[in-house]
Order: sequence, then structure tokens, then C-alpha cells
Amino acid sequence: MQRLQVHREDVTLSYLDSGGSGPVVVLLHGLAGSAQEMAATAAAISDGYRVLALDQRGYGYSTRRPGDVSRRAYVEDVVALIETAAGAGPVVMVGQSMGAHTALLLAAWHPHLVRQLVLLEGGVGGGEDSSAQLGNWFASWPVPFVSRQAVVEHHGATPIAEAWAQDLQERDGGFWPRFDADVMQAAIAAVAEVARWAEWQQVQAPILLVQAERSTIDAAEIERMLALRPGTGHVVVPDAGHDVHLDQPRAWTRLLRDYLDTTHTP
Repeated sequence: MQRLQVHREDVTLSYLDSGGSGPVVVLLHGLAGSAQEMAATAAAISDGYRVLALDQRGYGYSTRRPGDVSRRAYVEDVVALIETAAGAGPVVMVGQSMGAHTALLLAAWHPHLVRQLVLLEGGVGGGEDSSAQLGNWFASWPVPFVSRQAVVEHHGATPIAEAWAQDLQERDGGFWPRFDADVMQAAIAAVAEVARWAEWQQVQAPILLVQAERSTIDAAEIERMLALRPGTGHVVVPDAGHDVHLDQPRAWTRLLRDYLDTTHTP
């Protein structure tokens, strides 16, 4: 995949582009992630689809310390990506966790840009604000790490730790995460500010909810989402936690590919 950039007035956005002429699928990572952790997903569908995987503002190779981390800013970044790289859409939006929340708002606020919406471990936001706890946890990391393996040893040999290790930036004699703790805290706090039930009901595109067996999304929230939008698809991936795409990559990519192939009409 080729790494390219989109420039906005306040940020530079980096993204991976698989190329090709197929229908466009945009992948959005979750909190403290990057486009790199979506690479396996992109590879699994890139023979039939053109895949754009965005490093959202504050992450990866995009502007690390943006001045604006509002939900509107994240959504308008994706608008800029679609208009610049995808011929103004519409596209299939696929987001995980916070990326799913961004994709949901995009579909509600810019319905002409979204033809289908896949939310992986994503909900409407709101609820208990754990941003300070998360920010403190990220700030507690013993950075810089002496090696990529040191990240895995610190966090445990989990798929998310492996993803963080692969995505570290080497500088100043050590290895650093490609994000800052205070930016992560502010970004997730914006998700917790309000539950977006109105936006959920405004979405016009077909929606598939993909949930982990060990989901972090409250069961009552999922039940209400499905009740408010009859016909919404809902799949639970066995033996997976919140990072389904890392915990069960084969099951996830097979599910996504089957869904895209079944629902796509030329």
C-alpha cells in the first residue's frame, strides 16, 4: 500500500491507499491506533476493493498535536479524505471503536458520502467518562522503550501490544508511541460528552454492527440501537475482545469480505 497525505488548514493527514479501481472502502482505527493496525484488513479485501486507511489526527503519521480534537474535526478530516482521494464518494465506511463513532457521525452528517456503514465494537458514545483514567494510563508508560519487544514485555504478549510495538517511532535513542497521552484523553473525552442517539437514527445507509464476544459496549446500548433501527445487521465474533480485528483477524476479515461481496452492486 502507498502512503499519501491530505492537507487541511490545521493538520496534515496521512493515509494508506491500496490503489485500484474497485469500490472504495475507508478504514478508521480506534483510540491509540493507526492505519498500520488496519493493514491486514486492507490486504484481505484489496483485490476487489480500493482501500483507504486513515491515520486520524493525533495518531500515526498525521499531525501529532492538533489544536482541535472535537468530533466535528475528526469527521471533517474523513470528508477531506473522501473528497480528495475517492472522487467525492459514496464509500463504504468501516470503523473500530472511536473510529466507528467517527464513521457513524460522518454517515449522519454527510449521508451523500456513505453507501454502507460497518461499526466494529462501536456505539453511540456518551455514558461514563473514563478519559482521565485512560489518559493517566497512557502517561504511565515508561517511554521511551528500549526496543519494540520491550513494549510487548511491558503490556503482555497481546495482539494490541504487538500492534503498538510494530507502530513505534524510533527517535532520540529510543522507541516512542505515535501518539501523546493528553491528546488521547481529550479525543476520547469528546466521544463521552453526549450519546449520539439522534445521529444514530439519522443514518440513511445500511448498517452492520460487529460486536466482540467480550464486548466493551454495554448490552443495553446494543439492544436499543437495534430496536431504534430495525433491519440493522448484527454479528458477534466469538472468542474476541474489543480489538476484534487483532484478536480474531481471520474471522473478522472473512466476515467483512463476505458482507461487502454480498451487498455490493456494480
